[in-house]
Amino acid sequence: MKTLPEDFRTYTQVLMGEKLYQRLEHAILEEEAPTSIRINPFKCKDADGEPIPWCPETGRYLSTRPGFTFDPLLHAGLYYVQEASSMFVDMAIRQFVKEPVMMLDLCAAPGGKSTAVRAALPEGSLLFSNEPMRTRSQILAENVQKFGHPDMIVTNNYPRDYKKSKLQFDVILTDVPCSGEGMFRKDEGAIGEWSTQNVNNCWQLQREIVSDIWNCLKPGGILIYSTCTFNAHEDEENVDWICEELGAEVMALEGVEDAWNITRNLTGTDFPVYRFIPGVSRGEGLFMAILKKEGEWEAGSSAKENRKDKKKKDKKVAKGKGPEIPDGWLKADTEWMPAESNETVYAIPGRWKDIYDQAEKNLKVLHAGVKLGTDKGKGLIPDQALALSTMLNKDHFPQVELSYDDAIRYLRKEAVNLPADTPKGYVLITYRQVPIGWEKNIGNRANNLYPQEWKIKSSHGTGELFIVNSLQQE
Repeated sequence: MKTLPEDFRTYTQVLMGEKLYQRLEHAILEEEAPTSIRINPFKCKDADGEPIPWCPETGRYLSTRPGFTFDPLLHAGLYYVQEASSMFVDMAIRQFVKEPVMMLDLCAAPGGKSTAVRAALPEGSLLFSNEPMRTRSQILAENVQKFGHPDMIVTNNYPRDYKKSKLQFDVILTDVPCSGEGMFRKDEGAIGEWSTQNVNNCWQLQREIVSDIWNCLKPGGILIYSTCTFNAHEDEENVDWICEELGAEVMALEGVEDAWNITRNLTGTDFPVYRFIPGVSRGEGLFMAILKKEGEWEAGSSAKENRKDKKKKDKKVAKGKGPEIPDGWLKADTEWMPAESNETVYAIPGRWKDIYDQAEKNLKVLHAGVKLGTDKGKGLIPDQALALSTMLNKDHFPQVELSYDDAIRYLRKEAVNLPADTPKGYVLITYRQVPIGWEKNIGNRANNLYPQEWKIKSSHGTGELFIVNSLQQE
């Protein structure tokens, strides 16, 4: 049976008041967390479920929790299983960002907020998604590749590395590491790891993170500060510190409805903040504040700057002095520039190739643009990320449509037989006409090219799911 730490109970009762605290404790100990998903608007149009009010275009509550692992369309990136409160960032982006920007999600793994942000940003924006922890950064890169949007760069760096890089951002999201109180209902391990010492360590680390990244935020830029915890040390007190020490103004969101039961400031100060409390609001624990840095904001991603001088040089690379982008692999409505890193070839949208070059020089870039494939000296082997990219020209490749059972076998990286008349070479594998990966047909058999580290490991199954009910047509 779950029990909450006594120090947590004592402090939080005083902070919230008895009535609010009792609703929280009852929800943590007795209630099930709601199930929610967020559709990828670049790949599908709609899904079953009730719209989430602060993310109505893409967020959906589900009445039950199906076996998501066994839905090929989840693996194809048509939707993401995300806790509803975390989708509140969608509302903040849509309200404060009206023009294309360059944005950084600083602590982004596993990728839920990054993909939510990318869906909400104006087209033409460039999003850096960063994760300092190496193992978690690989999960972030996987989820970004499944999402499939070309205007994203994934990095594995600490905030101080960004500080040294001299990159400048219009918007920065700092979903900082925290004591995890907001995860108590979903993760009993979070309860066992909690301590007042950890809270103290966290609020100090959070200030260091914001301090390290502050100079990367342009004057007048927006910092979105969030945690998944309840205490004021990591929440209101840190927001107050950012305002006093770094120079920021807390911004209020318009259109937040009383019916959503979002709790406001608990410390008596008058700046607007937003706290989701289980048992009160329909989601898990989340705290968010939107801060504006002092100065005048000149919107724009900076990706357009200095393009005239670089175009000639980049086109020389494309004509044979380096990696090449194979004809027909990508949609032709974008100016693509090739790039290569560790035998991996990328296609970078030309409008921000200079930004990519700066990032590649100063940061550990894990993914950018469209990951085309690897070249071992015998031609380019198409990458899984290419199959899942929204920029794939799928009509260029031979395709084989799989049944549900075969699609699950494919995603388990098992052998899947292709029809006898399938052309030799690389074949695009689809399910419900949606690309899910590649096989190489060598005649008497076919090699499954699905990434080993992505494969479904469970041997159980729940049957075909129909969560997504309206696929995006080209």
